Amino acid sequence: MKANMTADTASKNKKSLRPLVRLLPYLARHRAMAAAAVVALVTAAIITLILPTAVRRMIDFGFGADDPKLIDAYFFVLMGVVTGLAVASATRYFLVMWIGERIVAEVRADVFAHLTRLSPGFYDTARSGEILSRLTADTTQIKSAFGATASLAMRNFVMFIGAVVMMVFTSPRLSLIVLAAIPVIIVPLIVFGRSVRRRSRHAQDTLADASAYANEMLGAVRTLQAFTNEAQAASRFHGAVKSAFSAARRATASRAALTAFAIVIIGSSIVAVLWIGANDVFDGRMTGGELSQFLLYSILAAGALASLSEVWGELSQAAGAAERLSDLLEVQPDITAPANPQHLPDRTTGAISFNQIGFAYQAAEKLQILDEITLDITPGETIAVVGPSGAGKSTLFHLLMRFYDPTSGHISVDGRDIRELDPRDLRAQIALVPQDTAIFGASIAENIAFGRPEATRDEIQSAAEAALALQFIEKLQDGFDTLVGERGVTLSGGQRQRISIARAILKNAPILLLDEATSALDAESESLVQKALDRLMEDRTTLVIAHRLATVLKADRIIVMDGGKIVETGTHVELSAQNGLYAKLARLQFNAGLPEAENA
Repeated sequence: MKANMTADTASKNKKSLRPLVRLLPYLARHRAMAAAAVVALVTAAIITLILPTAVRRMIDFGFGADDPKLIDAYFFVLMGVVTGLAVASATRYFLVMWIGERIVAEVRADVFAHLTRLSPGFYDTARSGEILSRLTADTTQIKSAFGATASLAMRNFVMFIGAVVMMVFTSPRLSLIVLAAIPVIIVPLIVFGRSVRRRSRHAQDTLADASAYANEMLGAVRTLQAFTNEAQAASRFHGAVKSAFSAARRATASRAALTAFAIVIIGSSIVAVLWIGANDVFDGRMTGGELSQFLLYSILAAGALASLSEVWGELSQAAGAAERLSDLLEVQPDITAPANPQHLPDRTTGAISFNQIGFAYQAAEKLQILDEITLDITPGETIAVVGPSGAGKSTLFHLLMRFYDPTSGHISVDGRDIRELDPRDLRAQIALVPQDTAIFGASIAENIAFGRPEATRDEIQSAAEAALALQFIEKLQDGFDTLVGERGVTLSGGQRQRISIARAILKNAPILLLDEATSALDAESESLVQKALDRLMEDRTTLVIAHRLATVLKADRIIVMDGGKIVETGTHVELSAQNGLYAKLARLQFNAGLPEAENA
């Protein structure tokens, strides 16, 4: 499985910002906005570079002129320059922030869409909290890379180049002193940048672990409180957050050290320039205006270089986040549609064939879950699958819906190997009523229409009525528009199951899978749900998994599984008479002997 999304990629990319390159196609979608931002950025940089020249001319010519109006003219020009700088800077800020927000929205949407396409096998080992951390925190970190940080990097780079050129033009001699300090800054910048990126990645991983733990605990808060385990959970989360803080502190310390080093070197070179330049002015080798101009350009160059050191650290952090997202996007689903898939009719007959099926989960390849399962199911037939826990009953459903592929043998629907079908087309022919019903934090109508969002309110109401859910829905304050809370916490188990049945009725698929649909219900709820299921099963090929044998007595055939094999096949009466595993299970459950069970 490709769930190990960290170590290999981290070792490949830890010395560069290459993970950010993968995100450039998102920037390419907004070329016009990016071009406008570059124009505004360059304009602002050029205007900034004009200021020192204007200051020099004012010092050398304005202060020495007899006409004070000349000074006024210089100040008016300076005000015009400052206004232009303000407009260009504001435009640049708006454009780059728009680009950053837009890119992060698109990345989040694409990552989520990719996650929905990954096979269930991926989620067997992945932690949902860590995935959510990548989807939220990491994408936010990337926003700065394509927003303010990228803008600052470009601005400071243009400013640095322009300031250096003007420094050389103003005084080649003094420029040598400043330029000699650049290599001393650049080399540590690269070295420290690698350290920052590595530590930032570690900090993000640690925070993701904390988020995963919090998500797990809050998702089971009732169990947490029932076992009075709040203190231990809080202590463990505090420890995880503390570790994340320590990792972030080390990353920040690296950036701070880099910034301090850059400032010391740059500041020292400016002081040296000022000292030498002052002597040149005193000796008449340059004017005060020229020294002021050179000093301003050197400050601009130094400030740009210092800012680049900070920006490099931020880009390193963003690269760490981009790397984690790249790891996620590189995970490919195990189950995919073939290049030229076969097509099922709009509605299949429901004929199903399991031919010599063998299967083992990748996480435990030596543990054979299914072993040479062969089973043919005719259209409209109801098959009950019973057996002890771990016999492989639910795995049959997973393979039929092609959540996994068998390690041997093949499964066909209407004579077509399901591996030759598009999984979405296959699943469109199947309705599932699971034991643990998935109810979403939306309205009852939206939950029923989950498999058919385009369904009308009348169709939703008819499905609810057929599922015997209408009676309790109409008693709710907002009826079908009632919000049921996360995981449907405001509903009882029987109510959730009837909504799940209504969902399956509305889907109206020719193949129906019932996985322990009544096992967790009380007697009254089970009676109502069973009536709804009887209606749902009409004219459909139905596979029923049940531990409660009373729910499978009406099945056309009962398949008894044990140890991944089919060990018995027949009706309730036939299997009871064989005195095998089914008869043993029946005696344990009915607790009144087989004759009474047979009359049930």
